[in-house]
Amino acid sequence: MKTDEPLIPKHGGYRKLKSFQVAQLAYDVTVRFCERYIERGSRTRDQMVQAARSGVQNIAEGSQASGTSKKTELKLTNVARASLEELRLDYEDFLRQRELPLLPPGHPALVRFKARRCVTLEDVRLWVEDEQGRTRTSTDRSVSVRGGPCLSVGSSTLVANAALSLLNLCCHLLDRQLAAQAQAFENEGGFTERLYRIRQKKR
Repeated sequence: MKTDEPLIPKHGGYRKLKSFQVAQLAYDVTVRFCERYIERGSRTRDQMVQAARSGVQNIAEGSQASGTSKKTELKLTNVARASLEELRLDYEDFLRQRELPLLPPGHPALVRFKARRCVTLEDVRLWVEDEQGRTRTSTDRSVSVRGGPCLSVGSSTLVANAALSLLNLCCHLLDRQLAAQAQAFENEGGFTERLYRIRQKKR
């Protein structure tokens, strides 16, 4: 064990976390989605925006708290994961209740979306624009749903499926993050254990 173990280790740095970056984009997409496609004054609208915000904020807060409390880091990361799961269900409900298609992960439109590696809301908007252009001009059924005829896919369908793709990725990243945090806590303990070790070395 290192003898120069700091009392408060390096922490924060959440802006570099892929989970934070994807959650932030999902938040931006959700705010715009709700403005355009969810009725104003709807409780669902508020809940979706709050769930998206909670995902982002709790990843950041957990990262910042990790310096003095691994337990708090774990708890907040799990809250972020739960919030994004709630948001994922809201998008699925939106599609199901309006009888709009939930595209499978291997659907050509989603494959193209993932290949773009969107980082901004504008990137997502341009993808939607391109996909709608394909539905108007395609003769190879590349945007068909489950192998059926080529359909004119509305922007709400495309954005909801793009948001779900982002949320699937973010939930996967957070699952890995939680596993790593749990392992670190098990191996190294928290702030109290670190404080005890440092005091012992100074005696």
